[in-house]
Amino acid sequence: MRICIFGAGAIGGYMGVKLHEAGEDVTFLARGPHLAAMRQNGVKLISEGRETVVRPRLAATPEEAGPQDYVIVTLKAPGLLKAAPDIARLIGPATTLVSAVNGVPWWYFHAHGGALEGTRLKSVDPDGRLWDLLSPSACLGCIVYPAADVIAPGVIEHTYSNRFALGEPDGSRSERATRLSGTMIAAGLKCPVRPRIRDDLWIKLWGNLCFNPISALTTATLDRIASEPGTRTLARQMMVEAEAVGEALGIRFGVDVDKRIEGALSVGAHKTSMLQDLEKGRPMEIDALLGAIVEMAGLVDRPVPMCKAVLALVRQRAALAGCYP
Repeated sequence: MRICIFGAGAIGGYMGVKLHEAGEDVTFLARGPHLAAMRQNGVKLISEGRETVVRPRLAATPEEAGPQDYVIVTLKAPGLLKAAPDIARLIGPATTLVSAVNGVPWWYFHAHGGALEGTRLKSVDPDGRLWDLLSPSACLGCIVYPAADVIAPGVIEHTYSNRFALGEPDGSRSERATRLSGTMIAAGLKCPVRPRIRDDLWIKLWGNLCFNPISALTTATLDRIASEPGTRTLARQMMVEAEAVGEALGIRFGVDVDKRIEGALSVGAHKTSMLQDLEKGRPMEIDALLGAIVEMAGLVDRPVPMCKAVLALVRQRAALAGCYP
C-alpha cells in the first residue's frame, strides 16, 4: 500500500513514522527546513519514552511522490486552499483522500442527505475550489485525537493519545476505510471505522469552537478557561448554541455539555492550538472551528449570539496580529 503524508508535520509525522515502522510504503511530502533536516538525518519521533529514527521516502512535489493509494492530509485548515492544486495532483481514480484536518471540512454536506445535500460552506471553501479540486467522493473522514509537535526540523514529539477515527461521509463501512483502519491498527494506532463520523467530528469540535477562540482572546490555558466562572459560562453558552445547530443537522451528542467541559478541564494547563498559532504569528483555524458553525446556524435558522460575538472578536484579534485571513 502506498501512503503519502501531505503536510508531514507533527500529526502527519507521527502517523507516518508509525506506518513506516509497520512496513508500509510511506512518502512524506514536505518543504523547507523540515524537509532538509529529514533528508539529512531521517525523521526522529519521540514518543512513549523512546526515540525512533526512520528514513521514509521524502518528496517536495507531487511528481516526486508519484501515484498513491491513500493521501493523508494533515495540514491546518488555513493552508488547504493554497495546497489544494498539489494535493489534487496526487489523486488518481483509485486514490482515497483522507481528510485529517481540524474542524469542519469542505466536504461536510457531501452524502449528508436532506435539503442541505451538496451545500458548499463559504467559511471553509470561499469560492468552491476545494470542492472542485478535491472531490468529496474521494474523501474519507479522519478525526485526530493525538497531540504532537515539531520541536525542531525533522524532530517530532508525541505527547498523548494514539487514537484516530475513520468514517465515510455516507456512513458505509467501505473497503477503503476498513483497509486503512486495519493498516493503522497494525501500526500500533487505535483506529476504528465509525458509522457516524460527523458525530465524532462534532464532539471534538464542540470544545474547540469555544476553548480555542477564548484562549486566543485571553491567553488563558484550558484549565483556567474551564474553571473560572466567567470564561466557563461563556464557553458553556457557546457550546449550548452549537449543540442546537448540530442537533438540527442530525448530530447525536453522546455526552452532555458539562461533561465535555470537565473533559477539557482534566487536560490541565494546556495551550490550545489557536493560542499557539497566535503567539507564533501563524494563520489561525478560526473559520474551520467557529466560522463554519455560525454559517451552519444560518442554514438551519438557529440563533448563536455568543458564537457570533466571539467570532467577530477573535477575527479582529487575529487580523491585528497578521494571522487572519
